[in-house]
Amino acid sequence: MKILGIDTTTSRLCLGLYVDGKFYEYSLQVGRRLSELLVPIIQRVICALGLKIADIDYFACGLGPGSFTGMRIGLATIKGLSVVRNKPVIGISTLDILAMNAPVKDRLIVTALDAKRSLIYCSAYRYERGSLKRKSAYALLSLDELVKKFPHKAVILGDAAALYGDALLTRIKNATILDKDYWIVQAHNLISLALAKIKAKQFSSVLTVKPIYLYSKECQIKTR
Repeated sequence: MKILGIDTTTSRLCLGLYVDGKFYEYSLQVGRRLSELLVPIIQRVICALGLKIADIDYFACGLGPGSFTGMRIGLATIKGLSVVRNKPVIGISTLDILAMNAPVKDRLIVTALDAKRSLIYCSAYRYERGSLKRKSAYALLSLDELVKKFPHKAVILGDAAALYGDALLTRIKNATILDKDYWIVQAHNLISLALAKIKAKQFSSVLTVKPIYLYSKECQIKTR
């Protein structure tokens, strides 16, 4: 089995390949150059392993929430590759991928990404019988709303901590904020989640799968 997975919802390109039981991953800070770098990097990584796009059995993609442009570019690329090769697509929330970074098994895990405009993309997770389970909806919250929603013993990770870390530690009782090394989306986690969805036959429709937009439509597209 061969899986190609990407997440382009943050400032980093996260790319993973699963090839017959082995994981390969690539990460690069791309910023505004994502659109020009994404396809060449995919081709380069696949070729470096002696493969072709035609060899890929499944295509996985991080759906956000995150960068509006990044979400659209990444998903459009995965859709294009899957349609041409008639291969299944697996869509996975970036918050789910990030939550797997947390090295805790017995506390509530809260992923918190900077959504700009003094808002935070977030969701909560907890391990149950060895598996990470999402315990809240994907949400776009203010700092006050997040504190009210998760008032106790949260383990928090994500780049929103760079902006709101002191306030979170002060206002959430017994909170823990993980170091910034845990804030980066990891390709092996993306692939692991994709493998679980493949096993459960939970595929996304290439015609209907969409990025996870939490801002209102008026905030996503500028009108003139």
